[in-house]
Amino acid sequence: MSKSKVKYSSSKEYIDESRNELVLTEFEVLNAEATDFPGNHYGFDDSWSFEKFKKRLKINIVRMENMEMEFDLIGVDPAIPNAFRRILLSDIPTMAFDKVFMFNNTSIIQDEVLAHRLGLIPLKADPRLFEFRAEDDDTGTPEDTLEFELKVKCSWNPQRTKDHTNPEHLYRDFRVLTSHLKWIPLGGQKDIFTPDAVGPVDDNILIAKMRPGHELDIKLHAMKGTGREHAKFSPVATAFYRLLPQVKLLKEVEGEAAQRLQKCFSPGVIDLVDSGEKKVAKVNDARYDICSRNVFRHEDLKEDTVKLTRARDHFIFYIESTGALAPEVLFTEAAKILSQKCRVFLDELKNGL
Repeated sequence: MSKSKVKYSSSKEYIDESRNELVLTEFEVLNAEATDFPGNHYGFDDSWSFEKFKKRLKINIVRMENMEMEFDLIGVDPAIPNAFRRILLSDIPTMAFDKVFMFNNTSIIQDEVLAHRLGLIPLKADPRLFEFRAEDDDTGTPEDTLEFELKVKCSWNPQRTKDHTNPEHLYRDFRVLTSHLKWIPLGGQKDIFTPDAVGPVDDNILIAKMRPGHELDIKLHAMKGTGREHAKFSPVATAFYRLLPQVKLLKEVEGEAAQRLQKCFSPGVIDLVDSGEKKVAKVNDARYDICSRNVFRHEDLKEDTVKLTRARDHFIFYIESTGALAPEVLFTEAAKILSQKCRVFLDELKNGL
């Protein structure tokens, strides 16, 4: 199989592209290698300076709703967004159930499985208002622990009839939800917090299902931790980034070929515009293209028709919070932690010399 070829009108065009874009061909990705030293490209000053960094760096918020945020991080190397991603996943602390005291569990769910399910319930408690708890402490203090209890007993519905088959009519409290969790203030916590400020993110998260005779009597301690210890402490449901896709039409595509071209990309990337008797393809918004490269399956479209690239320093970053902290707050906290890590590293270098 022959590889797709990219043609350049001049050496300057080639250098500009290799510095700024990744090129997607039929079988490979070009310009994916990083520059290891300044002056790697003849005629360009690639040396790093803080002034250059400040001038190039841009953060544009594209969408922010509920617990989700999408923004553009522009003018940085891949190491920067990757550092933010790793910090968001592992280094920002949250509160989660870590100590579960089972006094009674007659449901069909084993104690270990039930404790694991309880630990994964996201809490709204602001971790910045709490301290880390000592490893050998089983009781906790108001400064480092939130205590909850879960007492639920399933029973028959006295108003049921023999014709009822729906569990909603047959039983009471057969679904154990996060709304059954009751906060027990420690010390002076009730003067600082409200049940809505420290409780579960959602009151309708299903914990277990029971039948008459089943009962739960549990005490829970929520503690502060990070994702490095356990995934239940991770403050994000997901945090990822990708390079900005770019789609360039090198020639006019019309008629049936334009329709096929449109189907090769994600919805909204290619529009069909009326031009006299035929419809002509036009790039509408390449931002949400998944870069599947389906266009290269068509012989008449892959040669000198479309050029697929990705901007080297333009990252689309997406954060979905679990609910403890808003996504914009999470990114701010991640920036603080990254700054702290850099200071520690610089101090180590200074002291080691």
